Amino acid sequence: MMKQLSDLSPVLRVLPVLALIPVSAKAYDITDRFSLSGVVAAAGQCTDVSARLPAEDFSDAIPGAFDNTCRGAMPIQIAASLLASERDEFFLRLGYAVDNGLNPVSPFRLAPWAADLEDDLEDINGRGRDYLLAAWYRHTFALGEEASLGASLGILDTTDYLDGNAYANDEYTQFMNEVFVNSGSYGLPSYDAGVALEATLGDVSLTGVGMNVGENDDGNNYNFWGVQAGWHPELALGPGNYRVIAAGASADFLDPEGFETQARLGYGLSFDQALGDTVGVFLRLAWRNDDAAVDYEALYSGGVSLIGAAWGRETDNIGVGYAYLEGGNTDVRRSNVFEAYYRTQVNDFFALTADLQYMSDALIDADPAQEDPEGWIFGLRATAEF
Repeated sequence: MMKQLSDLSPVLRVLPVLALIPVSAKAYDITDRFSLSGVVAAAGQCTDVSARLPAEDFSDAIPGAFDNTCRGAMPIQIAASLLASERDEFFLRLGYAVDNGLNPVSPFRLAPWAADLEDDLEDINGRGRDYLLAAWYRHTFALGEEASLGASLGILDTTDYLDGNAYANDEYTQFMNEVFVNSGSYGLPSYDAGVALEATLGDVSLTGVGMNVGENDDGNNYNFWGVQAGWHPELALGPGNYRVIAAGASADFLDPEGFETQARLGYGLSFDQALGDTVGVFLRLAWRNDDAAVDYEALYSGGVSLIGAAWGRETDNIGVGYAYLEGGNTDVRRSNVFEAYYRTQVNDFFALTADLQYMSDALIDADPAQEDPEGWIFGLRATAEF
């Protein structure tokens, strides 16, 4: 256990520093047109997992078994926004991270923490670019009192435009597991050249995104497109968001046999609804075709967020979520993910989150000695936002 905890020491040393960052808001306005914002998160996660997998898949595994361990990571993101006019904005985001946490050594197909970690920020999409996450220009056309059209061009993140959710979309302040950040069924790419259009008319929105991505896991350059229609009503129960999403990619993904390339297509729903002042619920349903190799062809997830006002802690909240994923055409039959967290807001910018995940993967394998991975992941995350 002492060896496992030693893997967390670089992260544990920065926790007191995060609590002393002298910032009192979620953005710092340098002028009335120029602002800076950012997030610094340090997290440690430990496994209590039963699995017997090929040792070559894990560099520090006991031969034929998974070695339970503790790992930490610390991502940092800084963003700058310049409003050249009331309708024109220039935006820049940079990212840096220390270590990779459990993600590269976990026996599960889904990442225990969906943050952009050290390996994610080097040679992004095979472009030879490090640390630059987003750089775009947006112009907004006013089409009436309640209508507008925004057009963005540059290095984009498609998750900023598609598959959003009020209660399950932020790996730094909400759930940590990737299944509750975005569905995964759309293959949403990040940090590459693209264009986005965002139209609003009252409580209805229409969004379209196109992107050229340097390379996928097969080493192929590909084109991505995604569209979303949203309804954002203010109901008697509270505000809600109801989205329908479709997304696809060009025929540059290998099929399960690895001989031909195929296109990808996914579609689904993302709903969130406040139920009064202290309860919110969310639901995601998503499906994708299986012409190309995919681990999962369907996802069903949902959960609840409880606001701390119910127990006298207005800035705290509890999140509970469950996801079931049907296997695709690789070696995964199905996966289950349960996650619960308690987030306490220490002050205006600093929060601590205790996180618990249960995960299980049912795999297809001819080796009777293989044991499907299942078990618990315990996490602690400290986040400072400015």
